[in-house]
Amino acid sequence: QVQLVESGGGLVQAGGSLRLSCAASGRTSSRSAMGWFRQAPGKEREFVAAIRWSTSTTYYANSVKGRFTISRDNAKNTVYLQMNDLKPEDTAVYYCATGVGLTSILSYDYWGQGTQVTVSS
Repeated sequence: QVQLVESGGGLVQAGGSLRLSCAASGRTSSRSAMGWFRQAPGKEREFVAAIRWSTSTTYYANSVKGRFTISRDNAKNTVYLQMNDLKPEDTAVYYCATGVGLTSILSYDYWGQGTQVTVSS
């Protein structure tokens, strides 16, 4: 079992920044990647960014590339999502997840509870 707890969401003006954290506990070694996904009202959950635990190789959705940065602290079993130059279209509930894949939502089997990010124009 793996437990994931997100934090760091909130309300920010367009152009601002937020940093999300995802603390993992349990059998994290059984999973090779951590990812961030988001879901806006009325839309499907979509991939945002992912990182491999072992190599720190990162992957990003085109919509956030150059603005968001995913990173990890293995000692703390924590993954971060630094979000800069936020736009109103980034408004969503953000979820962290862990699994064996990278960009496909189907390859993630443990999910956090989600944290709300709201960007005002």
